[in-house]
Amino acid sequence: MCGIFGLVTKNGPVDADQVDQLTDLVAHRGPDGRGVRVNGNVGLGHRRLAIIDLTDDGAQPMRDRQHPIWITYNGEIYNYLELRAELEALGQVFHTASDTEVLLASYIRWGERCLERFNGMWSFAIHDERDNTLFCARDRFGVKPFYYVNSATGFAFGSEIRQLLPLIGRHVADDDLVRDFLVCGLTDHTNRTFFTGIEKLPPGHRMRVDVSTGRIEIGRYYSLTAGLRMAEENVAAQSLRDLLDDATRLRLRSDVRVGTCLSGGLDSSSVAALAARRYSLASNECFFAITAVSEQATNNEEAYAAEVVAKSQLNWLRTKPTYEDFASTAETLLEVQEEPFAGPSIMMQYEVMKTARSNGVIVLLDGQGGDETLLGYHRYYAAWLLDHFHRAGVGGFCSAFSEATKAGISPLRMLMYLCGASSAALRAAFYRWRYTFLKRPDLPESLRRFARKTSDAREMQVLEITETNLPMLLRFEDKNSMRFGIETRLPFLDYRFVEFALALPTSIKLNKGWAKWPLRDAMQDFLPASITWRKDKIGFAAPDQLWLSRHSPVMYDKVIGSALLARYVDMGAVRKKFHQLDLGMRWRLYCVALWGERFRVEVP
Repeated sequence: MCGIFGLVTKNGPVDADQVDQLTDLVAHRGPDGRGVRVNGNVGLGHRRLAIIDLTDDGAQPMRDRQHPIWITYNGEIYNYLELRAELEALGQVFHTASDTEVLLASYIRWGERCLERFNGMWSFAIHDERDNTLFCARDRFGVKPFYYVNSATGFAFGSEIRQLLPLIGRHVADDDLVRDFLVCGLTDHTNRTFFTGIEKLPPGHRMRVDVSTGRIEIGRYYSLTAGLRMAEENVAAQSLRDLLDDATRLRLRSDVRVGTCLSGGLDSSSVAALAARRYSLASNECFFAITAVSEQATNNEEAYAAEVVAKSQLNWLRTKPTYEDFASTAETLLEVQEEPFAGPSIMMQYEVMKTARSNGVIVLLDGQGGDETLLGYHRYYAAWLLDHFHRAGVGGFCSAFSEATKAGISPLRMLMYLCGASSAALRAAFYRWRYTFLKRPDLPESLRRFARKTSDAREMQVLEITETNLPMLLRFEDKNSMRFGIETRLPFLDYRFVEFALALPTSIKLNKGWAKWPLRDAMQDFLPASITWRKDKIGFAAPDQLWLSRHSPVMYDKVIGSALLARYVDMGAVRKKFHQLDLGMRWRLYCVALWGERFRVEVP
């Protein structure tokens, strides 16, 4: 896990000092070392967080010993040992114990098709001097970021936006993305960023840059829907657990201490239980688990996490941020995230990462991806209910509705998703009615597509994983963790697990009213029943009511003084009704104002 940077100039040699400076803007991502390589009009930079092979042998940019090929790489190839053995059988000789060398050797052996063999998370650029091209790629689901700028004077990429801001001149807001965010808090649903001119390489895509001409070619190498086969229903739970267990096994490979995030929900508890079991076989110390505790009783999951800790004999670390912590950190959070975000809950994740670093836990597992792969969100009930209606008529619908309420799902919430989420026109009208002060309260196109998919759970899942939900969560996690030099690993996003889970019939994933049924069934012997069959869902939630209510005067002052916001809202109307707005909207207005101030953002 590291920070990377690269620059290809189109009108002369690269400025080595500039590559140095822009590489070091992400020194927090790589506190264990740095490296820069400049050759003509190509510069590569690297900040290292040492996880595998802690010696200087793993330093980057790394050159192949035989070919004039260089790499700067951020991520982990979890199956690097298996690939190394395969390559050694083909005659490859390795000189380090790093996964970086395995990645480079894989590219030399198999070319672009090496990506198909990797199980991991990655964002890298390989300068292949044989044909003078830059080969770049991002992992299947976009766990690791790859931002880039392509202008008349050059092409540049980096792990964070801040590395590219000096290259674009004016910091101009992307109107569409700001409006989408203000309407409903949606972010990371396109390949653009909030900064006009800075884009993202999409997940599952690769890029080839011709260094001589500056020509760029981008193509997809992975499609989530390609080749999915219906899984066997009678072995769903056992197969699911085996896959999750193996994904966890691979993600425990590390030369530094590994722990896990633990909220007390089903997903993080499952990862903690499986990891602790495997960790105990190779270590004399208990497996570390870190929980962020909310000071708001309605979303405090500490008691659930405590049960998992006792069951799996975890070394438990807790952090309990207060309003004062939040108030003093809000601006820092925005600076860390670089773009607006929909609420203060990511403060809890930020505190978990800080606690991990202060206790020497450099790698953290997490349960991210469990909800998207196994129908964990309540909005999926709309497709499930419609499926019962189509198969068994009104009687089947009513029976399914009754089962869901017994499983703890609110009838009102189900009807809301059934009617509101499935009608783009109705949802758009609601936003226009509720937020009359917005100058253009249009429904984001991604949500219009989501409305069209609400009758098909699998299509909803694909959209959530690729556009409307997971990309946002992955951005939060990457920025929060890497601010403290922490590597997070996500077993639920092992591509084998994702493909198997999506191939399961909806009737298996959502069974008898229970979401994530096969995971619940699979983990019964590993978790307390109160966790396995828990009805409510929270997940590292912040005490929003407490924090935002107290913070409203501060938010109001920042909002009213924002020249950027005045482009998107009727400021007179906001001034009159700010304290009557829902807390979510107050936060979104404040976040845009703060973002504009922090990054000196101009209107188009």
